[in-house]
Amino acid sequence: MKPVILTGDRPTGPLHLGHYIGSLKNRVELQETHKQYLIIADAQAMTDNFKNPQMIRENIVEVALDYLAVGIDPAKSTIFVQSMIPELFEATFYFLNLVTVARLERNPTVKTEIAQKDFERNLPVGFLTYPVSQAADILCFKADVVPVGDDQNPMIEQTNEIAQRFNHLYNTELFKKVKALGGTQGRLPGIDGKAKMSKSLGNSISLAEPFDQLKKKVQKMYTDPNHLHIEDPGQVEGNVVFTFLDAFDPNKEEVEKLKDHYRRGGLGDGTVKQRLTQVLEEMISPIRKRREEFAKDKGEVLEICRKGSEQAREVVAQTVAEMKKIMGVGSI
Repeated sequence: MKPVILTGDRPTGPLHLGHYIGSLKNRVELQETHKQYLIIADAQAMTDNFKNPQMIRENIVEVALDYLAVGIDPAKSTIFVQSMIPELFEATFYFLNLVTVARLERNPTVKTEIAQKDFERNLPVGFLTYPVSQAADILCFKADVVPVGDDQNPMIEQTNEIAQRFNHLYNTELFKKVKALGGTQGRLPGIDGKAKMSKSLGNSISLAEPFDQLKKKVQKMYTDPNHLHIEDPGQVEGNVVFTFLDAFDPNKEEVEKLKDHYRRGGLGDGTVKQRLTQVLEEMISPIRKRREEFAKDKGEVLEICRKGSEQAREVVAQTVAEMKKIMGVGSI
């Protein structure tokens, strides 16, 4: 039997290039060799968007469209909606007893996002504990591998801690160690160069970005602030345009030549940005076209999610039943 992988995204908006290079590209390739479940984590998105549930609901179809547009095949991969699997929340409740508040507060991913969202002491409990929910999402499918961006590695570490704690406490081998599968590139910065790419920070490029908007966003990209004239030597390190070329330009040899030229001087930012615009448009254009085709029948897209949720619930319900039997709860 093929190994199982679990992966997914929060429906807070269309997916962007950071998602693609972080793990989405891997997901398309892995569906040929693995049994794959893709979660649309709408319930998790509520942890910091609880005042806007309608936005989350509307974006479920947007995330599903992005999955289909990049090449996820529902005949090979199961796309499901988190809130349609109540057993996931039951498992989360049991797992919460295996984790301390102090451990959750040390989670680097959580700490970073708390600072970004300026929660401080107004931190919702659901947000603090969402690593436990994520662990339930993974463990209830008994996943072997989870494709993630580098910033999500602490989540996989915490998932393995919960699995080990459950196995030790109840003298079982129900859960196995999960392996994180990183993207082909490190974390992709936003176009401003100041943080990771994020729609909420206004520094992202979506997977279906219209060409005119794509061109404008590339033109706004952070480069070398000291590269004031074409003849000036420029710095490649920290230059977002070259970071994106490294990530997306298939002609690596030509990129290295451009870097050398830029460092020597005599190469303008406009020329480099023009090349990046072309590279990104060649990649995004077919995704955009496929997305437009799928979007013509959003009812069918939602039906794919419904069917996938039914299939996923059967798997999760079986795991939770096993958990409860081991724990000795759920029957008297």
